[in-house]
Amino acid sequence: MITIENLTKFYGKNRAVNDISFTIKDNEILGFLGPNGAGKSTTMNMIAGYLPMSDGKVTINGVDIAAEPVKAKMDIGYLPEIPPVYPDMKVKEYLDFCAGLKSIKGKKKKDEIERVMTLLKVKDVQNKLIRNLSKGYKQRVGFAQALLGNPKFLILDEPTVGLDPNQVVEVRNIIKDLKKEHSVIFSSHILSEVSAVCDRVVIINKGDIRAIDTIENLEKPLRDTRILHVKVAGSKATAAAVIGVTKGVKEITEVVDEGNNITSFTVQLDGDADEIRDTLIAECLKNQVSILEIYADKPDLEKVFVELINRPVKKTSLKDLMDEYITEEKSDDDKAEEEKEED
Repeated sequence: MITIENLTKFYGKNRAVNDISFTIKDNEILGFLGPNGAGKSTTMNMIAGYLPMSDGKVTINGVDIAAEPVKAKMDIGYLPEIPPVYPDMKVKEYLDFCAGLKSIKGKKKKDEIERVMTLLKVKDVQNKLIRNLSKGYKQRVGFAQALLGNPKFLILDEPTVGLDPNQVVEVRNIIKDLKKEHSVIFSSHILSEVSAVCDRVVIINKGDIRAIDTIENLEKPLRDTRILHVKVAGSKATAAAVIGVTKGVKEITEVVDEGNNITSFTVQLDGDADEIRDTLIAECLKNQVSILEIYADKPDLEKVFVELINRPVKKTSLKDLMDEYITEEKSDDDKAEEEKEED
């Protein structure tokens, strides 16, 4: 397990990361999500031991990375946002060099290099200079070095940047497979990417954590929104009359004339969307209203994300809680004293 406690980073007077705490569990994929400039890369650099923290503590499998950096880093594979590749080296030569840095020797080194080249599909360019590779291949080579030595924890900062759609899918599948033997934290500002592979997400903005939860729980409030979108062809007045009196329809909240005798309705419901949708379809068919499209509002991580990053942060320190406790205790004592005087 990786434990991050009260992690803080100042650049001069600017606080880039503000007293954040969370954990990464064994065999978990944790998404680190936030807009550009939110503090994602700074946090991941500190977790990896690449950047010193201003305050706080990072523990890798029980080892404090500040107190015992060499021991802690033996359990870490790290892919920074910009892959740490040397352009004048060939791919296999570079991986051999990285394996040496990780103290991988002999036959194990050869086997590890073959394993990661096969996994990341860079064997076909193993004898090419890195400077001559595409951005996508450079990203793959950087990912391969992070996997050398089969470290327990993988820290991946924007691992799919520069990859084409096919490569993105491949890397996502690799990350999912890595969960069997590894814990993974990876950052991204691409919501669909995080939603596709993560067990939990941490949402950060301006150095503050806005949420830590599963995607399902974050989206749950949106599942309670009972909205149907209905697109019909034909008479707008007839469609509105049929929709408006259908059992379970609370009100029509929006009507959009799309031209060519096509109208879209947004309908607020008073019950389960699936049941009311079936009833509405039956009523429209009975009244010869042609439905072109009908669907319920779906959970949308993007809406959750926008809401959370714009929500004001309110932090309560231990001192604040203690002061509040003492004040409450005093109030209770005052009341007791007043009652005693009245008696």
